[in-house]
Amino acid sequence: MRYLLAEDDFGSRRLLQVLLQKYGLCDVVMDGAEAVEAFRLAWEENNPYHAVFLDIMMPNLDGQQALRQIRVIESELGIDARSEVKVVMTTALEDPKNVVEAYYQGGATSYLVKPIDRHVLHTEMERLGLIQVP
Repeated sequence: MRYLLAEDDFGSRRLLQVLLQKYGLCDVVMDGAEAVEAFRLAWEENNPYHAVFLDIMMPNLDGQQALRQIRVIESELGIDARSEVKVVMTTALEDPKNVVEAYYQGGATSYLVKPIDRHVLHTEMERLGLIQVP
């Protein structure tokens, strides 16, 4: 499995990177613009991500904007809804506005509140089919 993590806070980025590395390769970027570019590049290299973890509050391009751009790229590539990348929004904000925007306007697959608990992450990754079972 291959994951993309977009997180601007060093501590949060490092924690989630360590947790994700147990499950596969994890590429890391520091803002939404880099996430969109990495996502596009992965498709151009014919090695797409299985999941993208996007912090909502990032500089240059926030997670909500990056999510919308990722979905546009998928549409341009002819990827149908069943085959879209799993996008997990991460944030310290646990408010209904962000949840509604991420799910219904952006097409997020999941939503995790920081600090990320390893058991919660594992359960969510299992639910989304992101863990390879030997």
